[in-house]
Amino acid sequence: MRTGIYITLKPADRRRLAGLARDRNTPHKHVWRAAIVLLSAAGVGTNQIMRQTGKSKTCVWRWQERFATEGFEGLLRDKTRPSRIKPLGDDVAARIVALTLDDPPGETTHWTGALMAKASGVSISSVQRIWRTHGLQPHRVRQFKLSNDPKFVDKLRDVVGLYVDPPTHAIVLSVDEKSQIQALERTQPMLPLGLGYVEGITHDYKRHGTTTLFAALDVLNGTVLTDCKPRHRHQEFLAFLRRIENSVPQKLDIHLIVDNYSTHKHARVKAWLARHPRWHIHFIPTYSSWLNQVERFFGLITEKAIRRGSFRSVKELVGKIDHFVTHYNKTCKPFIWTATADSVLQKLERLTSRISGTGH
Repeated sequence: MRTGIYITLKPADRRRLAGLARDRNTPHKHVWRAAIVLLSAAGVGTNQIMRQTGKSKTCVWRWQERFATEGFEGLLRDKTRPSRIKPLGDDVAARIVALTLDDPPGETTHWTGALMAKASGVSISSVQRIWRTHGLQPHRVRQFKLSNDPKFVDKLRDVVGLYVDPPTHAIVLSVDEKSQIQALERTQPMLPLGLGYVEGITHDYKRHGTTTLFAALDVLNGTVLTDCKPRHRHQEFLAFLRRIENSVPQKLDIHLIVDNYSTHKHARVKAWLARHPRWHIHFIPTYSSWLNQVERFFGLITEKAIRRGSFRSVKELVGKIDHFVTHYNKTCKPFIWTATADSVLQKLERLTSRISGTGH
């Protein structure tokens, strides 16, 4: 039989134990450990302590002895136990990393945890732990597209220069079209968000036509000038340029950042720009839409106003877009461009070296 342990608490220890037991942010295991010691110091028997704390006799004895030998700090520490499983050697981790960086067997496109566990002879959890340690994510893929524009460097420096050091007495506008925005009406009413379940929408819908959103983002203050049109030909683009012309004070030059869409290079567009000398057009490199800041605005309006909507007509869709833009301009802030042209070129150089290193 175990001999009894008599606990006598100092006033300081009693206050600390009482505070630990009362604190709502204390881990539960620390609360019942403190309760065991406080009850023991009050002369409560082991059976009564077991009933009040819900712990076994051996558990009560263990924490009585821990406090008697180590004091208050001993209640806050859990003794570590050696693992029953032999740890994996460095050679196993190195082999899994090497396999992950190589192509998987057969017709499989990428490694999975189960496939790697089978190939390496270790558990899936061990494979996943090694992948986390080495920053490997074979289940993920990131899309990219390298520009083949022969004037990539010159165009990059030109556009980035407008962002980081805009000219004086001028306005810099990032302009583009978001075409083929569909007015989709869900076939059934949406299920509202509730406690325990998310908003529900049907997967099928009715099509009610499309519209094209023309947008000009002022990179200095973040405001957006928009116009929705049924098509996106050079006629519509010219009409949008005329609207910008009437909106910008005549004392300011206009620097226009656009992509290489054929509409922007149409002969009539060039002729119109030639008749308006305060306009200066800047083309981003091919396959470099990320360089056009208005694309960031298109992402916002798609996420917040279009994607989860249900529209019974194109007119209703256009009304939603106009309403969003009106409220957006009231509290908008500019997108702060921080990357320099040199930093972009360095990143591109690292990317091309990785591609050439794969042998593709």
